[in-house]
Amino acid sequence: MNKYKNYYGIDISKDVFDVMDANGKHKQYANSLPGFEKFFKTMDKNSCAVMEATGVYQVQLANFLSSKKCFVSVVNPLVIKRFIQMNLRRIKTDKADAEMICKFAQQHELEQYKPAAIYVQECRIISEDIDLLIKSRTMFKSRLHAMKHKVANPRKILISSISRSIKNLTKEILLLEKELKRLIQKHDGDLYSRLQTIPGIGKSTAMFMIVLSDSFKKFDTAKQFTCFVGLSPVEKRSGSSIRGRSSISKQGNSKIRNLLFMCSFTASRYNKACRELYERIVAKGKSKKLALIAVANKLIKQAFAIAKSGLIYDEKFVSVKPSVEAN
Repeated sequence: MNKYKNYYGIDISKDVFDVMDANGKHKQYANSLPGFEKFFKTMDKNSCAVMEATGVYQVQLANFLSSKKCFVSVVNPLVIKRFIQMNLRRIKTDKADAEMICKFAQQHELEQYKPAAIYVQECRIISEDIDLLIKSRTMFKSRLHAMKHKVANPRKILISSISRSIKNLTKEILLLEKELKRLIQKHDGDLYSRLQTIPGIGKSTAMFMIVLSDSFKKFDTAKQFTCFVGLSPVEKRSGSSIRGRSSISKQGNSKIRNLLFMCSFTASRYNKACRELYERIVAKGKSKKLALIAVANKLIKQAFAIAKSGLIYDEKFVSVKPSVEAN
């Protein structure tokens, strides 16, 4: 296990971040560059800073400390939540959370944070903005549908206003998607093109796979990427009495998971390896949904192979290592 002179548990919010060290000292700093520098000056040499992955809030601090050659670890929030529950901690404050993160750091092996390329960080921010705009557009579309079909004599001015909002949001989404595509083509154009040679993988899926995987540098194996996406199987079995239906974890990134699942419909028809896998699973009496999930996993393996090999898709390619696709 990693041993450091001091451990710092960090709980980050929008405007501030709370720090608790291994000696029980608590301090709070502004979530800004001056706050980062002030905190760094108080750190011991050969120390370890641990924080939760909270989206855009922790990225800047993690990048700053990493640039100062500090050991930084960014942990899945679900892991911290489970740790707090195991310790029967009921107090929920920023200070208390920072303390528990610090204790977690002292008791577990930590993985060092590796900052993504600047362009990838920009792409992630754009993709998050796209998600927010899509959610807003969906809300307005639902409101418009309710206005037209459930409200007696709806006012035309309200319908017109909602329609304009939907149109403006759509324009913003298209502009951001265009910028996202431009950045990826500029920095990872070859990988972006090669991923699309896989039957079933479209432009959007290729873009988000590159962004979320840091051009596939974030993972060493396809299995790690599958777990990150949330498509890894979870078996519910305990003793002789509990035999629950197996399902996927759904603990990863929902956007790329949904994109891959939609891709599986096309891949199960036009991608030779995926089609054979799909037909084999269905022939065993398994559900079509299970077969499509297996196809989505197969697409991840193919994409990973394409990214690591530098080659384009070849349907005649046969892996040297045989693997069991499904039971």
